[in-house]
Order: sequence, then structure tokens, then C-alpha cells
Amino acid sequence: MRHAVIAFLSALLVLPVLAQTDQPDPISEILDSRPQAWWGAMLIEAATGDVLFERNADRNFMPASVTKIFTIAAALDQLGPDYRYETRLFSDGFISDGGLTGNLIIRGSGDPSVGTPGEDHLAIFDAWADSLDALGVREIHGDVIGDDNVFNDVALGADWSWDDAVYSYAAPVGGLTYHENVVDIAINGTRVGAPGSISWVPAVRGILEFSNETVTVPTGGRPRLSFSRSIYERSLTIEGVVPIGRTDRESISVTNPTTFFAEAFRQHLEIRGIVIAGDAIDIDDLPLDPAYDSLNVMARHLSAPLSDLAAVTNKDSHNLYAEHLLRTLAVENPVSDSPPEQVSADMGHRAAMRTFAAAGVDTTRLQLVDGSGLSRRNLISPRMTAAVLRYMSTHEDSSVRQAFDASLAVGGIDGTLEFRFPKGAPGHKVVRAKTGTIGNVSSLAGFVKAASGTDYIFVLFCNHFIAPYRAIRELQDRVVNHVARNY
Repeated sequence: MRHAVIAFLSALLVLPVLAQTDQPDPISEILDSRPQAWWGAMLIEAATGDVLFERNADRNFMPASVTKIFTIAAALDQLGPDYRYETRLFSDGFISDGGLTGNLIIRGSGDPSVGTPGEDHLAIFDAWADSLDALGVREIHGDVIGDDNVFNDVALGADWSWDDAVYSYAAPVGGLTYHENVVDIAINGTRVGAPGSISWVPAVRGILEFSNETVTVPTGGRPRLSFSRSIYERSLTIEGVVPIGRTDRESISVTNPTTFFAEAFRQHLEIRGIVIAGDAIDIDDLPLDPAYDSLNVMARHLSAPLSDLAAVTNKDSHNLYAEHLLRTLAVENPVSDSPPEQVSADMGHRAAMRTFAAAGVDTTRLQLVDGSGLSRRNLISPRMTAAVLRYMSTHEDSSVRQAFDASLAVGGIDGTLEFRFPKGAPGHKVVRAKTGTIGNVSSLAGFVKAASGTDYIFVLFCNHFIAPYRAIRELQDRVVNHVARNY
């Protein structure tokens, strides 16, 4: 009898161990295959909110561009998918005998999409020149003044790396923005031993100064060029080699978006045959505070609706759009103690917190310092992210739900997921998600429709890994494919 009791008790001790190891969780197995990484993950059913998997779900992680999920959620929730920016051209003078006595003043509204690269970036200037032509203006006896004061003058996000500031993905924020505040540069090989030739679009004079230290080498090989400048200086140094017959391209940020816009418009008016006596000037350099109600509106420009801008922001992970949309929340829905003339990223977040609180997020534990995710000081948890995603997927306004869903990249189809989840993968076309990448950070969060027809919300954060980014993304994709195939 004594031996039977001992055997029974021993079996009780063994059974739980067998139960724990008999059927290992497939998602855990995938994440554990990369031990030198810090994972945060969550999987919930979209309709019910039931939790199916979580790991470190309440720990804070650097989300990188998954931050844009929060920015776009707040923008669509509070501004609505039909919101549009309006940029207006004013005059503070009068027209007589074909001349405008006074200044042209461009009042920015924070629109990040004016003169979008890859489209007809001169269309707005042609339309405005046509308006001046229709009014009989052939000469302007004044300046072209850019008013960017809808936002404050802090051009970069908190703790952005200054090494990034020269490139397009860290283009400066500005209340008056043209061509996404970048110049597209092309360097062509010329003859062996000679510097490469430099051309740029928009071909605005005086915005960048080039120190050309490139060398043309014989055919074969690839261009190897570097671009550098002091953070607020116009002088751009280009170094390296470019082979004959090859072209290297780079999009470089401008240092003063307001002057860039005003100068581009001034030079285009000259091309159109309108003579301008004055210069292109940032309103901050003048003792000027226009009383716009008393000025003449010469022309207007409306942006595409917010639903379109949200799609650019999330699908293409566009940092500038995200930063502008964040600040626009403070312009349109300021918190009560916010001075309207000094709109900042912090004010935008205070406005956005209304949306996050409505989603059930404990905003006292949420740290966001920019709208794009370029900063390493953003800290959010997988559970917070899942809550915001579920809030948007069940939003009471169907147009908001649809605009948010349509803003996300589709696996194997477009945006930053174009080359992930290819045809034949379980996640192909059924994953709608936002990616995120900065140094030693890779994130993926969104929705996946499983083979059962059920929608799931997933969040996959990976921080502090020592591995190629490709390896981390492969694990994320394996998790999502597993859910798509088996749930």
C-alpha cells in the first residue's frame, strides 16, 4: 500500500510537467528561436477582444514607425477622413496698371502634401500664376513672404539623430511645406578623373550650395557617395565616386522649408513672365503680423482629403506627413491651456490623448514624443497598441473605420509590405499592417484575416536584437502566417 501511495504522488508531480511540455505553443517557439532579442507580442480576436497570446504585453517597447498607428488613429478619429488643408495666397497691396503694389503672402496651414514629388509639383504655382494673370498682375512691387506660423519653429522631432537630418526621411517640419521639404539630387559620371555633374529637382536656386568632391571613375562598379552638412547650413558636401554612365540619386532635406516654398514660387512667377521687385522672405525675419481678415485672397489650394494623406502616411511610412498630422490635431482641437500660436508636437499629443483614452489606454503609461516614430524616446506596450487597433476597427463611424483600414499596407501588395507575404504565403493579401524600423528595433502590428474568416489583431515588437533585420522580419512573418493558416 505504501508503495502504491508513493507511486500515485509521484505521478501527480510528473503530470503537470508533461502537460506543459507536451504541446509547446507555436508562436512561442517562433519567437524563442531568436534568443538574443526582446520580444513583446499580443494576439487578440478583433470582434471580441479575447486574448489568444501575449508576451511582455504590458512592457514598454520602442515601436519605431508603428507610432504612426497612434498618430493616424487620433487624426482620423478627431478630424475625420474628409478633413482638408487650405493654403492661401494673400496680398497686402492693391493692383493698378498691371502692377501689384505690395507683397504676396503665402499663409501655410500645415499641409505636408503641397507639390508632392513624383507628381506635377509645379501645378500649384501654375494655378496661382493663372489667378494673378486673370487679375491683370504682370509686376509685383514687393516681396513673396512665407507665413509658417501655424506651427512653432521646432523643425525636428525630439531626440532625432542629427546624422539623419540631411536625408528626406528626417525632413524638417514646417507650417509651410513644398515638395515634402526635400530636393531630389542626381549625380552623373562625366569623364574619368573629373567631378560628377550635379542636377536637382525642384531646380530652385539658392536653397542648397554644393561642395562637389566627387570623382568620375571608369565604367563598372556602383556609385559610392556620401552626403553631409551641418544641421542648419545650406552647404552640402558630396563625396565619393561615380562611374561613367551611372547616376546616383538622393533626396536631401532643405534647412528652411518656408524660404524654400517662397523662393520656389517667386522663381516660377519669373519663369511665367511676372516681374518681382522683391525677395522671398520667411515672415519670422520681418516685424510683420498680418491682419488677414483685411487682406485680399488672391488664390487658394486645397489638399487631398485626410483619408488619402493617412494612406500615404501608413502605407509608405511617411515621417513628414505623420509629424504634420500630429501638430494639426493641436491646431484644430487644442487642449484648453494651449497657446494657439505655438503649436508643437507635445500639444498634438495632448490632443491625441483623448482618442487613446477612449480606446481604453492608460495614458499615464504612454510616452510619445513625435508623430512618426523616428525618436527612440517613444515607449508603448503591445497591449496599448492592440487597444488602439481594436478601437479603430470597431469605431462607431464607418467612414473612420474604412479610412483607417485602407491606410495600412497590404501583405504582398503595396507600401512597406509590398515584398513581404508574397503570393502563396498564407498572409498574402489578408494582412493589413504597419511596419517599424529604427536601429535595433523592428515592429509589425495590424490585422490578419485567418482561414476561418475571423479577423485577428496582432502586435509584434522586437527590441535590442543582434541579428540582421531580415531575420527578425522573417520571424514576424512566420507568426502572422501561422495565424492566417491555423486560426
